[in-house]
Amino acid sequence: MRKLILTCTAILALAAPAAFAADHGGHGGAAAHEEVIDGVKATFTVQTMKEAMKAMGMEMPKGVKETHHISVAFKDVKSGKDLSEGKVTVKVQAPDKSTQTKDFMGMQGHFGADFDMAKKGKYGVMCKFQLKDNKVRQAKFWYTVK
Repeated sequence: MRKLILTCTAILALAAPAAFAADHGGHGGAAAHEEVIDGVKATFTVQTMKEAMKAMGMEMPKGVKETHHISVAFKDVKSGKDLSEGKVTVKVQAPDKSTQTKDFMGMQGHFGADFDMAKKGKYGVMCKFQLKDNKVRQAKFWYTVK
């Protein structure tokens, strides 16, 4: 199972640069949320795992319980430079109030991780991040799974 998860993560990391370059939203999806926090613009995308795999011409591997990939890209507002070094942790609260917390991996220009968002409804996404300047920042938004 761990090998399967690592394989999926590696595939997404390899596919990300081209998709990210296309629209700066990560994985080819539209931005789910954008916010400027203390001089840093955070752009979040949410994409189903099926969409990500299909975009790469692959089928979804069996046994993967995560249904969505959440990514975030950071940009310095003043310089316009991408900020790709740091620690990012995201907590997702499901419609039933259960939570999942994951440390995001750096993935060539953005950070990301996979979550189980199989239930329809509103999900709270809470992100805490510390970039190279060591300042701790937070962002929160709602995302609806239809």
